[in-house]
Amino acid sequence: MRFDFTDLRLFLAVVEAGSITHGATAIGLSLPAASERLRAMEAASGVRLLERGRRGVAPTHAGEALAHHAALVQRQMVQMRGELDQHAEGLRTIIRLMAPTAAITEFLPGRLAPWMAANPHTDIDLQERQSAQIVRALTAGLTQIGIISDTVSTEGLLLRPFAIDQLVVVVPSGHPLAARKTVLFADIVHEDFIGLAEGALQDNLDGRALIAGARLKTRIRTRTFEGICRMAAEGVGFGIVPATTARNCRGFMKIVAVRLADDWATRRFSICTLDQSGMTPAVRALAEHLASTHDKFSMARS
Repeated sequence: MRFDFTDLRLFLAVVEAGSITHGATAIGLSLPAASERLRAMEAASGVRLLERGRRGVAPTHAGEALAHHAALVQRQMVQMRGELDQHAEGLRTIIRLMAPTAAITEFLPGRLAPWMAANPHTDIDLQERQSAQIVRALTAGLTQIGIISDTVSTEGLLLRPFAIDQLVVVVPSGHPLAARKTVLFADIVHEDFIGLAEGALQDNLDGRALIAGARLKTRIRTRTFEGICRMAAEGVGFGIVPATTARNCRGFMKIVAVRLADDWATRRFSICTLDQSGMTPAVRALAEHLASTHDKFSMARS
């Protein structure tokens, strides 16, 4: 059988996304082209590699074996490119970085900016994912650095502290809930909410509501946490945002932040990578920079 590198990248992307459509999009292929490649891979191997279902696709046992070896090949290709980059003058390097919503909006801009300014030949492909998806992407070689919460298993991966994120409920200053210091998600799950248009945090909140036996009554969705705070200040509904956002918005909005007391609402983010032997110099330098800024940013936000 003959699989080229695009075949392997496609298969890993499809397995990570659980969807042929999303996997194809992730590597820049059209759906017909991706479907044809996957059919050819199954024909060449003589075994079924994916189980197709109403909710997406999942690898068969043979598919899991292929994904394991494809990830190894991809890691070796990344390492090879990194070593060649050291001998190339002025060649641009791209680092793939995945992170949850709060890390992207609240922490990464301030930490990435000085490093990118000091490394003008390095670009960053920043993608938003949930922590469990990020761990799978790292293992499969689809990303080089991940920012993850402490709610997922990370066996075999290297972790370093990054930030602590506390979720709070924002309400108008005159609302009865404003007199409380903490609240449980289950106590407010049936209230009206303002949500995010999309993102890992919103997916998490929607999932938490289902676990609590409810469905969030979302009156409107905005693109930013600040938008949520603005609408909450006018009494449109409750908003759930990182504490750092609420602190920044309190200076010019009449809102009160009430801490969510659920264990999952306090999230400790870590920088997650494979072992250092497989990192390129640029990836290692960025990971070390993000780790070195942990104490400074934690003290500044406390």
